[in-house]
Amino acid sequence: MIKNALISLFLAALAGCGVAYNSPSINSFAQTDSKVRVLPITAESTLVANRSAYSPKTLPAAFFQTAGTGSGLRSGGAVPDSVLDQRIKPLSMETRLPPPAPVQPYQIGIGDVILLATPQTGSTVEQLTGLLAASNSRQGYTVQDDGSISIPNVGRVVVAGLTLESAEAELFQRLVEKQIDPTFSLEIAEFNSKKVSIGGAVAKPTVAPISLTPLYLDEALAAAGGITVTDQDYASVRIYRDGNLYQIPLTELYSNRGLQRVPLIDGDSVFVDTTYELDLAQAYFAEQIQIANFRQQSRISALNELNAEVAIRRGALTETRDNFMTQIELDSAGRDYVYLAGEVEKQSRFPLPFGNTASLADALYSQGGIPTITGNVSKIYVLRGSADPREFSALTAWQLDASNAANLLLATRFELRPNDVIFVAEQPITRWNRVINQITPTIINTTVAAAGN
Repeated sequence: MIKNALISLFLAALAGCGVAYNSPSINSFAQTDSKVRVLPITAESTLVANRSAYSPKTLPAAFFQTAGTGSGLRSGGAVPDSVLDQRIKPLSMETRLPPPAPVQPYQIGIGDVILLATPQTGSTVEQLTGLLAASNSRQGYTVQDDGSISIPNVGRVVVAGLTLESAEAELFQRLVEKQIDPTFSLEIAEFNSKKVSIGGAVAKPTVAPISLTPLYLDEALAAAGGITVTDQDYASVRIYRDGNLYQIPLTELYSNRGLQRVPLIDGDSVFVDTTYELDLAQAYFAEQIQIANFRQQSRISALNELNAEVAIRRGALTETRDNFMTQIELDSAGRDYVYLAGEVEKQSRFPLPFGNTASLADALYSQGGIPTITGNVSKIYVLRGSADPREFSALTAWQLDASNAANLLLATRFELRPNDVIFVAEQPITRWNRVINQITPTIINTTVAAAGN
């Protein structure tokens, strides 16, 4: 009697609540006026689905621009040519030598190119060809205007004013601090920081660099193509150093080997003159110094303008990018979405990326994937409406059967389109459990009420 009564109560509860539980499914769409077409996702159908026209939205142009290098350095304008007056030849010329140059090791300066050679590990054949391996592991670094070189994984190392030995010690210490193998060799590939200018009656006026070995007067003249004066009796070689002017008559220079080996230092100006007037020669050097200072100041001003221009451009680009990101956060910028429904970890919308396509796998697993306890992995659908306005209610349900794990590879190749709906059906047992959960309170209440009667 009790058993029959409970069964009667259970049936009465089901009848009383009508439909105990409604769950969404693709089949329910077939009962409406919509034209639903269910197609399995296969390798061939994936190609068909991906053929639909789609152009991903792109980021604003500001995300692809750089501040650049400005409009270029501005010159200070043309500099007037030097004017040399006629000078009267003297009866004799005095020899005045510059003070001896101090003997000291070469100090690295701004503009020098430092060559860093590190060992390479390789096969036996590579080790046998040592010259090739050494060539492949040599990297040049220019000393910047702050006196440092920038080495990857090490950072900026100040080497200006250091000798090669001191620079090697500094670099060794930095490599050890960065826990990098401190096996290397250091040399100067280009000497650009210390120079001597040679002009006047020479074949080719030039600027000679000072390297590890001292630069002597005869070597500097040879670098300028040699002396081209016609009257050696009244010609002289003048050296301008630290505001003082020194001279060596050309006849004395040719007859005295010791005068040819006068060492030159950084900043010296050598001028081969055909007359004797020291005042005019000194005026020439003073004019060259003023021209050099003028050009240097013009370059500094141009660099300051360039840095300001680049900073303004960079600030404008940063502001444009920040404004766009704010619009994205406030959902006021145009964005394409797909929607996740059914038995997914989180029902939500998934934004399609800018400038690229997203796959079915991207949308599913970026939101936590499918809970296998409740979700039916054999019924994963991508609902896509027809692009033809004459078939507004028509849609295609692309079905992925992920119960075969091999088909998950197709999910990585199936491209999504704006307004796609990803729907995951529920497990049959899940639906039954939910029915039981809904009707259990009704059965208990009905039974209690019957027992009380």
